[in-house]
Amino acid sequence: MGGLVLSGSGVFTPAQSIGNDELVASFNEYVRRFNATHAKAIENGSVRALLESSSEFIVKASGIRNRYVLDKHGILDPEIMCPRIPERPDSEPSVMAEMCVAAARDALAAAERKPADIDGVIVSCANLQRAYPAVAIEVQGALGITGFGFDMNVGCSSATYAIHIARGLIETGNARALLICNPEILTGHANFRDRDSHFIFGDAATAFIVERREVARGANVWEIVCSRVKSQFSNNIRNNFGFLNRTWPEGIGSRDKLFTQNGRKVFKEVVPLVSGFVQEHLAANGLSPSVLKRMWLHQANSNMNDLIAHKVLGRAATPDEAPTVLGEYANTSSAGAMIAFNKHSTDLKAGDYALLCTFGAGYSAGSVIVRKLT
Repeated sequence: MGGLVLSGSGVFTPAQSIGNDELVASFNEYVRRFNATHAKAIENGSVRALLESSSEFIVKASGIRNRYVLDKHGILDPEIMCPRIPERPDSEPSVMAEMCVAAARDALAAAERKPADIDGVIVSCANLQRAYPAVAIEVQGALGITGFGFDMNVGCSSATYAIHIARGLIETGNARALLICNPEILTGHANFRDRDSHFIFGDAATAFIVERREVARGANVWEIVCSRVKSQFSNNIRNNFGFLNRTWPEGIGSRDKLFTQNGRKVFKEVVPLVSGFVQEHLAANGLSPSVLKRMWLHQANSNMNDLIAHKVLGRAATPDEAPTVLGEYANTSSAGAMIAFNKHSTDLKAGDYALLCTFGAGYSAGSVIVRKLT
């Protein structure tokens, strides 16, 4: 494989943010109200008392200190604990399309491209706000891109899977250049009443351009040396919300219709799966892990990233080698690694090798080896 590049990227960051202290205060107030309401049942053992959270616990468990959100007021209200994002009439841009367009405009500018230079749009993310029409086609229309658009979903691996798909479309002559967008409104499926996961997610969107190397013009262009994807079925990260829920009303509103995970099993199983996958990918391309100047890993958990980087490199990675945006953005699913790339890639030199790696529900994993050109 060869001849393709990542030539521009952009990030949409919501205006509102929630720090750990704010989130914990809201959660603990909910816990106090719940325990008071169910005091008798807790006393007789028929209901288990809820435990409070703390900022220290969140940082130690995940490395997260802050998250950007589309609506903080609904999330922080102990009676609601869910963002309030009003539905829009069909005549207006959807929320996700609006996020994509904002990130895409920055990506196009960075790649020194106009919509006329792009032949297709892929919107690839963990959750789509509707079944149809495709958000990608809406984005295509909003930007004035002719050609085609489609949505895809591979959980947190969606960005790297989209790169893999884009490579095939361009190399087979079906497109000159593609715009890939990763809009994530993860607070919409987060369970803010669950102590183990109420702090995990934030909202954001990323966009980037994949095109042929010989026509790339941007100031931060990366050759795609090789991409590889892998999946292995697991129920340890799951969300059962979908259009068939209405056919079994008894299940509507149950906990499994939001994000659920068995965090300990995920950590234990994903670390060796991903680190081995990356090592195999590098070896298949005749590369030693020592050539990597940087790894932009999926931004889910700082402890997990530290361990994966250690296993790949054979030693602890420095913050410069495996930069994180978790502290500021929290887990933004498919957008996380691309945010890290956007913020921590321009300082490297021509010829430097680096790696984009995303992983998550499925299990799924995607690895993209890149080399800096400009």
